[in-house]
Amino acid sequence: MAVPKRKVSKQRTNTRYAQWKLSAPNLVECPQCHELIEGHKVCPECGYYNGKQVVVKKEKKDN
Repeated sequence: MAVPKRKVSKQRTNTRYAQWKLSAPNLVECPQCHELIEGHKVCPECGYYNGKQVVVKKEKKDN
């Protein structure tokens, strides 16, 4: 069984856990509508992906 030879200090332990952080998503421009979207996903504004329309957007009815 592995047993530590010496006590691990609080600073060493906290330094190891301090390296975990979130990163901002990489955004790319949609070639159809020029909105910023996440890469490799269907554009929520126009419904295009890879130059083809895959989602038909419904028009909002104004009353």
